[in-house]
Amino acid sequence: MGVRLYDSLTQEKREFVPRDGHHVTMYFCGPTVYNYIHLGNARPYVVSMVAKRYFESVGWRVTLVENVTDIDDRMIRKAVDEGRTTAEVAREFAEAYIEDTDRLGLGRPDVEPYATEHIPEIIGLIASLVEKGHAYQAGPDVYFDVDSFPRYGRLSKQQIAEMRHGARISPGEDKADPLDFALWKGAKPGEPAWDSPWGPGRPGWHIECSAMSLKYLGPGFDIHGGGRDLIFPHHENEIAQAEGALGNTFVRFWVHNGMLNIRDEKMSKSLGNIFRLREALAEYRPEVLIAFFVGSHYRSPMDFSRELLDEAGQQVERLRNLFRALQDFTAGEPAITSAGLSPSDAVMLEQATVRRQAFDAHLADDLNTAAALGEVFALAREINGALAGGGLTIPGARALRARVADMVYILGLDATTVIESDIPGDVVRMAEERQARRAARDFAAADRLRHAILAAGYEVRDVPGGYKVVPRE
Repeated sequence: MGVRLYDSLTQEKREFVPRDGHHVTMYFCGPTVYNYIHLGNARPYVVSMVAKRYFESVGWRVTLVENVTDIDDRMIRKAVDEGRTTAEVAREFAEAYIEDTDRLGLGRPDVEPYATEHIPEIIGLIASLVEKGHAYQAGPDVYFDVDSFPRYGRLSKQQIAEMRHGARISPGEDKADPLDFALWKGAKPGEPAWDSPWGPGRPGWHIECSAMSLKYLGPGFDIHGGGRDLIFPHHENEIAQAEGALGNTFVRFWVHNGMLNIRDEKMSKSLGNIFRLREALAEYRPEVLIAFFVGSHYRSPMDFSRELLDEAGQQVERLRNLFRALQDFTAGEPAITSAGLSPSDAVMLEQATVRRQAFDAHLADDLNTAAALGEVFALAREINGALAGGGLTIPGARALRARVADMVYILGLDATTVIESDIPGDVVRMAEERQARRAARDFAAADRLRHAILAAGYEVRDVPGGYKVVPRE
């Protein structure tokens, strides 16, 4: 089955075949560590890690690079305001970023380079641009000459003349044109600085990603990702820098996720409308946040609300209840059994194959996780029906569990397979039915089920994102 990805540069879906045959090379822009990351920052992280899992399921090897920007104007200002060094600020929030994203349970990128650890590569790339006439020194700074790169604007679909209209040179900048952008910033008193051919200073924001992606993945790597807000100027400038130095293609596919919005505004630290990832993880299980993200196509903008997170929590409980029911059904039986499959097993395993083929087809079509997740839930309903019908054998149930577990792993929802209690399956099914009755506003039926659960020695408690069943006290 061929994989197709939407390329923001050509604005079309194209067949995706890795540059190196069976080795996918990806670079996603990571955070600028001057504060805790929010859910909007977490979305591209989830997109990149789920994409990695999918490509690996196809049989490809994946190298995912995700950078950490640890030198930046905002970081410097924060350090000054708080009487700390920039390195102290960067270290605190870089460690927080690793800690918070670790809790999602998706694993880590293969390489996580820090900008300040790649100053020689950055200086080398700038020197190449100066040598080739794409960059110039102005006072202590070095700028990229946008006019020297006629293809500038093709990613963001803008014309240089239109961009120049109304553009201004900020005070303190000596650049020749308002569109030119900084590659190297001369040192100011009290700021971090490194030696360079142009004097002490630090890198501009855009140059670090070009230098680090080229170091670890080489020219013409497969996928460069990030949020849509990075298309201009960050990714536009990356193309100009890299292709100006290389003279050939920098990236084969540009992949951008939609923004996470609150009341039609992008979630961002500058707007102050953020919900930090660590705050979300204090209220919701990690798999709830992942279900929230994969429940929409990565290119679509997403609305954020606690109600939507609660709905994702209910979806996660549906999956967890399936695995509870399968565990309860097979409990106490040896892992290896000579019993054959029943006709019902065969029917369900064939249906699982059909669902998996559709699941794979959706992911092959521009990583459509939302449609793929729909196949998982459809299969879960069918398995629950087969369990209720009594036609499955233990070997059949185990085989079905393995099929669903593989699908939820690819989507990053493998935590739903871990059953943390020994709640009987009949109690779990009553709790699931109670949840459905509550959603349908049939509160009388929901209350009868609650009493039945209490009579069985358990209590059902409503929690953010769903419910929890615990032994009765």
